[in-house]
Amino acid sequence: MVATSPFKADLLSDTLTRPSEAMREAMVRADVGDDVFGEDPTLRALEERVAGMLGHEAGLFTPSGSMANQLGVRLHVRPGEELIGDSLAHVVRAELGAAAVLSGISSRTWVSERGRFRADDAASLMVTGVGPYQVCTSLVIVENTHNFGGGTVQSLDEIRRAREVTRERGVAMHLDGARLFNAHVASGVPIDDYGREFDSVSICLSKGLGAPVGSVLVGSADAMAESRIWRKRFGGGMRQAGILAAAGLFALDHNVDRLADDHARARRAAEAMAEAAPGSVDLATVETNIVIVDVAAVGWTSAAFVDAALAAVRVHRGRQSFQRAFIDIGRRVVQQAHRLLERHQLQ
Repeated sequence: MVATSPFKADLLSDTLTRPSEAMREAMVRADVGDDVFGEDPTLRALEERVAGMLGHEAGLFTPSGSMANQLGVRLHVRPGEELIGDSLAHVVRAELGAAAVLSGISSRTWVSERGRFRADDAASLMVTGVGPYQVCTSLVIVENTHNFGGGTVQSLDEIRRAREVTRERGVAMHLDGARLFNAHVASGVPIDDYGREFDSVSICLSKGLGAPVGSVLVGSADAMAESRIWRKRFGGGMRQAGILAAAGLFALDHNVDRLADDHARARRAAEAMAEAAPGSVDLATVETNIVIVDVAAVGWTSAAFVDAALAAVRVHRGRQSFQRAFIDIGRRVVQQAHRLLERHQLQ
């Protein structure tokens, strides 16, 4: 179902997806129970399925990706200890300081190009075995694909190198896999190959997969039992949430492979913008469903570019403009966006 929008092409985010009629029908027919008591069969089926897909023992449904990440962080880091990740990571940049506010956790970061994960960066920042003299590192965060990096797909080899180091030093690893299925489709790496390298993994169902709500955190059975308690403390206990879980199950059945269509549309959009405004898009960086437009390279400010486009095209307003292709956008809409962007560039 196409999202209602005043724009001819709404490219703000892949979070704007809306459930199809078939997904809505699955939600209506969902078998439900009270999940606070662990009695919702559809929700349990979703948790078990995602855990199995990622090579873990158990899963836990959450209403948002941020909650899934924060529950994952809390599993591994005690108050007064630290997590580390790159400076653009969603956990440290876009979750409003939740690790510090909710769990007493500090964070340190390294700078990486487009959020690209390098094992050496993590290893060089880790501090372990220092007793009462410094803050100890307890967790390394990896984001795949990397949102603010522009949809970067992380190297499995680099992840495995980091896993060897963290295992030796007693440091856990958490994967923010909000767009992990995009990484899987783009790279061809089996999704459980990614998942098995981490102590916990979160995945999101409400972005390119098209469900209206929800993420799933996976890990060991004991870890998920503990996270279930903390989910309730964080206000995330839900009752007949099988209605939402049914959408997630439908998405896993029908919408994973079609992420390749999103990637292809993003690529066509990037090529059109690069042709209309040479230097604005580095095509080598367009790996999945996110396109970063460097408007400064062609003499625009970000605000001026967005204001010019807003007559018909909505994109992300910031230091750079983001464009995401997603499930609601068809080929003709993307082509319309190309023409409009080119027209505004040439004015």
